Amino acid sequence: MAELLAKSLIRDIPDFPKPGIVFKDIHPVMQNTAALAEVVDLLIQDARDKGAEVIVGIESRGFIFAAPMSVGMDLPLVLARKIGKLPFDRVSEEYALEYGTATIEMHTDTVSPGQRVYIVDDLLATGGTAAATAKLVEKLDGRVCGFGFMIELEFLNGREALSSYPTTALIRY
Repeated sequence: MAELLAKSLIRDIPDFPKPGIVFKDIHPVMQNTAALAEVVDLLIQDARDKGAEVIVGIESRGFIFAAPMSVGMDLPLVLARKIGKLPFDRVSEEYALEYGTATIEMHTDTVSPGQRVYIVDDLLATGGTAAATAKLVEKLDGRVCGFGFMIELEFLNGREALSSYPTTALIRY
């Protein structure tokens, strides 16, 4: 595959959010409609190939890709959000962070038993949030048909946490 326009626009921000971290800033991709469309179109194709019936976007930058995918595929959009952000009945999943834990939630009426769910986020790092989101789908008796990410930081081995699922990353570092 030829290099994506999106990759040429991602900028490195050294020492953000703390010294020693090189942050991959995707904001220039959001400002370029051709690059954003390229990413969304490729993720739509991957979700179609995997037979998606529902699109789940992970808070918060996963929403950027999941919403146009949902509209473009005429599929329901489900939000996986940080604890305390959803107002209706919900399922929760706690997962480990480098220092401590976090919790992600989904509404209980968003995935029907047996539905094929494609989970989207901007970046795959350690895979903790993505794996927790898959567990939420499975608590609702949905079937995770795949994951789609714009970026994967391969050196963090996040794909290992998702080894049970087909996983696509458009750009790898």
